Amino acid sequence: MTCAAIYARVSSDQQKEDNTIASQTAALIAFAREQGFSVPDDWIIEDAGFSGASLARPGLERLRDLAAEGHIQAVLIHSPDRLSRKYAYQFLLMEEFARRGVETVFIKAPHADTPEDQLMLQFQGMIAEYERAQILERSRRGKRHRAKAGEVSVLC
Repeated sequence: MTCAAIYARVSSDQQKEDNTIASQTAALIAFAREQGFSVPDDWIIEDAGFSGASLARPGLERLRDLAAEGHIQAVLIHSPDRLSRKYAYQFLLMEEFARRGVETVFIKAPHADTPEDQLMLQFQGMIAEYERAQILERSRRGKRHRAKAGEVSVLC
């Protein structure tokens, strides 16, 4: 049986409060059981409230340590944007895991066995980065509009 770790992440406080990370984790646990992965409870790693645009996340650091120490053979992640919202970071992390013999398995992405699958995975990473930029722009624009309308304090 392949030893694996599960990694789930949400970035916003709203997602954290709505406990959407639990749905990711549940799907990953079910996938691990279906595919025959062995996942100890303490290797179910969650980063709730951390941006995917940064590599400084406590759960991600723990996951990287597990890989570096040779404890895991696979890491199970819901989708590429849960690993990172920056394509360069996704690539860096996947390469780091691969160098340590750890397979990165996304349950909502191509398996990346063929050049076409690898291309699709790269597209997903770039689209995730684009989506993040769009979300930030919409949020900035909405906050600015509300501030001009006197609805929110610009000092908070």
